[in-house]
Amino acid sequence: MDELFLNLPVGLIEALRAARHMAVLTGAGISAESGIPTFRDAQTGLWAKYRAEDLATPEAFQRNPQLVWEWYAWRRELIARAAPNLGHRALVEMETRLQKFTLITQNVDGLHQQAGSTAVIELHGNITRTKCFQEGIVVESWAETDQAPPRCPHCGGLLRPDVVWFGESLPSDILWAAMDAARACDFFFSIGTSALVQPAALLPLEALQHSATVVEVNPDVTPLSAHVTYAVHGLAGQVLPALVRAAWPSP
Repeated sequence: MDELFLNLPVGLIEALRAARHMAVLTGAGISAESGIPTFRDAQTGLWAKYRAEDLATPEAFQRNPQLVWEWYAWRRELIARAAPNLGHRALVEMETRLQKFTLITQNVDGLHQQAGSTAVIELHGNITRTKCFQEGIVVESWAETDQAPPRCPHCGGLLRPDVVWFGESLPSDILWAAMDAARACDFFFSIGTSALVQPAALLPLEALQHSATVVEVNPDVTPLSAHVTYAVHGLAGQVLPALVRAAWPSP
């Protein structure tokens, strides 16, 4: 039996076992364990001269849509080579154990769905989807040409990734669904997130205000660490499987 398993707080295990509605917020840390660079660490090679914050904006797309489209194509290639890790799979296992389970993610890579999680609330969209810059509607297919980005088959406008850029608001229905889950749950996980990006950083605080047990899983101390019920410092791919084994031991 590993040392992490033995050192998990007893109260945490009891609260996890007793949970009825779990809400989970995940950030870039859990995807980093699958080899996906965090958003600001991804600038390498040809892209090293650019800042992510200067490419992921509507203004950048209007100035140079080809540059932004090609950057996201490169990021899609990185993600396509990745696979869900043990942390993603442990959350799938937890979903089967709970009466109600809500997974909220800041990640745009779709790894939670690949692992088997259902009804994922994607705060920042999904990089594998494409939408029209003009109409905002998701587009499934378009005429293949040499042009980058391609054109919307409905209106002729430029296509863009279906992600939330700097300066854009989260879709209100997505944000309210996440807030409702944070306020209604009795157990909340904050996993692999810096607790700095708003409005996602508000979610664990909402859960705390509504008397949920709030657990942070992160290798680093964050602004949230001092406020949670339990802070477990470690990688999601190690901590979450250990929590599953401790809360629901195999016969």
